[in-house]
Amino acid sequence: MTQNITIGIKTLCEEAEKEIETVSVDDVKAIHGDDDVVLIDIRDIRELKRDGKVPGAFHCPRGMVEFWIDPASPYHKEVFAQDKKFVFFCAGGMRSALAAQSAHRMGLKPVCHMAGGFKVWKECGGAVEEL
Repeated sequence: MTQNITIGIKTLCEEAEKEIETVSVDDVKAIHGDDDVVLIDIRDIRELKRDGKVPGAFHCPRGMVEFWIDPASPYHKEVFAQDKKFVFFCAGGMRSALAAQSAHRMGLKPVCHMAGGFKVWKECGGAVEEL
């Protein structure tokens, strides 16, 4: 039997962006390095090795976001227990919308995601370091 997918990724991302704050790369560049902000890079480690990373960003693979946020999880990371603003980003802005929505629904706040992701960050002259 053929699958009948009724909601696509575009719709899922559009719905996520209705629930969360979306910020521009320029907004993130302006707060990059602030003590009360944590940039959360959810790209796969292979993407970081290939394309570089934003200096100071915390790497949390997309598949571990919920597990690392939940304090009851054996995988919990203390970075998510801080009273800070969490800015999620990925390569192009779609995975980060879903991750930020999930984090928001779990109770992490404040959260947002960076429109355009790492691709636009690099295009706009954001700082990049190689792994």
